[in-house]
Amino acid sequence: MSIILAIDPGSRVTGYGVIKKTGNKLSYIGSGCIRMSGTELPGKLKQIFDGVSQLIGQYHPDEFAIEQVFMGKNADSALKLGQARGAAIVAACHHDLPVSDYAARLVKQAVVGIGSATKDQVGHMVTQILKLPARPQEDAADALAIAICHAHTNQSLIAMAGRSKSRSSKVIRGRFQ
Repeated sequence: MSIILAIDPGSRVTGYGVIKKTGNKLSYIGSGCIRMSGTELPGKLKQIFDGVSQLIGQYHPDEFAIEQVFMGKNADSALKLGQARGAAIVAACHHDLPVSDYAARLVKQAVVGIGSATKDQVGHMVTQILKLPARPQEDAADALAIAICHAHTNQSLIAMAGRSKSRSSKVIRGRFQ
């Protein structure tokens, strides 16, 4: 069993999602948004750091996942997003959590099945996968999608490592199949 805290970073609103992974089963624990006040970026970054630290203290996650920054049309927005992401990552590292990051296309592919999925499609699939009674707020749904992607990615890596280990152990014992 592991608890995954995932973050959808933003300089105005940072979404979070927390799920529990037990074997192949995913369970919803919580989600929401950290809403920044004020206009100065350093104060907003502190709010992100403090908010993520508070979530870590509340949920005691084993793993931390966050979305990668993508370069859109506005470089200034991408830089602010990168700084917001950095504040969240530092909070996770401060609490000794392993950090994984995922491209938005990979998250959409893992949850919806297509890398170009819309936010509406992502929200719908998150609701279905986690069997939620209602669709979460958009930023929270995106964070839950990151958590789901992380859970599926880790499961695939563990399965691949198991196959690789079993193959190499057969070779060591001198059996070639």
